[in-house]
Amino acid sequence: MPEDPPTLMRLLTPQLDGTSVLVVGQVIALCAYLAGVRQLRRRGVPWPWHRTAAFCAGILALWLVTGTQVMGYSMMLFSIHMFQHMVLTILSPMLIMLGAPLRLAMRTLPRQGRRVLPRRILLRGLRSPTMKVVCHPVTTTVLFLISLYGVYLTPILDDLMASLAGNLVMITFFFVSGLLAFGGAFALDPWPRSTSAPIRLLDIALPGPAEAFFAVVLMMASRPLIRTFANPPQDWGIDVMTDQLAAGNIVWGFGEFPTFIAVAIVFFQWVKSEERGTIRSDRIADDELAIYNAHLARMAATSQPRPPADTLRQTTEESSQAPPAQPTRSYTGPAERPRSPAT
Repeated sequence: MPEDPPTLMRLLTPQLDGTSVLVVGQVIALCAYLAGVRQLRRRGVPWPWHRTAAFCAGILALWLVTGTQVMGYSMMLFSIHMFQHMVLTILSPMLIMLGAPLRLAMRTLPRQGRRVLPRRILLRGLRSPTMKVVCHPVTTTVLFLISLYGVYLTPILDDLMASLAGNLVMITFFFVSGLLAFGGAFALDPWPRSTSAPIRLLDIALPGPAEAFFAVVLMMASRPLIRTFANPPQDWGIDVMTDQLAAGNIVWGFGEFPTFIAVAIVFFQWVKSEERGTIRSDRIADDELAIYNAHLARMAATSQPRPPADTLRQTTEESSQAPPAQPTRSYTGPAERPRSPAT
C-alpha cells in the first residue's frame, strides 16, 4: 500500500506486486494483436491504422489503472477507485473493441494444420448458446447495473477488496462487463448475437441515466457508503466525505463523454449502413430494369408484323393472273453491219 499522499508522479509510478499478472496479460494481448497486423501486411491485406491505434490506446489505458500506483491508491481512496472503475468499464473496453481484435484473430489464426486448435476454440465459444445469452443486450445492461449498484451499495465491495484474489476478480468483472457491452454495440467483430442499430443505440444510451443517478447518490450521501474508504490516512489530510463527493463527480463527468462518443460511433455506423443499403437497392433496381429493357428489345427484334389475310389473298391472285414474262435476249456484242450486194 502507498504510504505518501497521491500526486501525479506517484500515481504514474509503475507498481510490481501480485496484481502485475494483469500487466502480463496486457503485454501478451498487445503482442498478439501487433503480430496479427504484421501477418496481414505480409499477405498484402490492408488493416485500418485507426483500429491498431485504438487497440493500443485501450491497452495503455488499462495499464495506467492496473500497472501503476493507481492500483495501490485505489485500495485506499474512493475517488481514485472510481477513476479506475470508469476506465475499466468504459474507456479501455471501448478503445479495445474499436480495434476489432476478434475480427483480426479470425483473419490470422490458421485454418488448417496442427495449429488450427485456437481458431476452433474461438469459433466454438462464439457460437455457443451460453455466449449468446451472455452477449444479449439485456444481459450486458444488467451486468453494468450490477457493477454499480450491486457492488457499491452492498457489502460485496468490502469483501472483494479484503484480499488480492478478490481484488483481481473485481477488476476482471468490471473489464469484462465493459467488453461485452461495447463489443455488441459496435458490431465490428464476429459476435455471438447480432442486433440492429437502434437496439445497439439503446444498449449504450439506457445505462446513462442509471449511471447519473448513481453519481447523485454518491454526492448526496450524508455518510460514507463504503467501509473500505471510510478511514483514509490521517496525515494525508483528506476528508472522507470530500473524497466521496469527488468520486461522484468522476462518475458523473467521466462517464458521459465516452458514452457520447460511443453513441455517435454507433449512430454513424447506422447511417452508413442505411446508405450502403440504399445504394445496393438502387443498383439491383437498375440491373432489373436493364434486364427488362433487353427482354423487350429481343421481343421487338424477333416478332415481325404480319399483313391482314385479305391483303395476302389478293396479292396471291394477282401474281397468278399476270402474263408470263417475255424472255429477254442478252447482248453479246456489237451488231453486224448488213452488206450491200455486189454490183
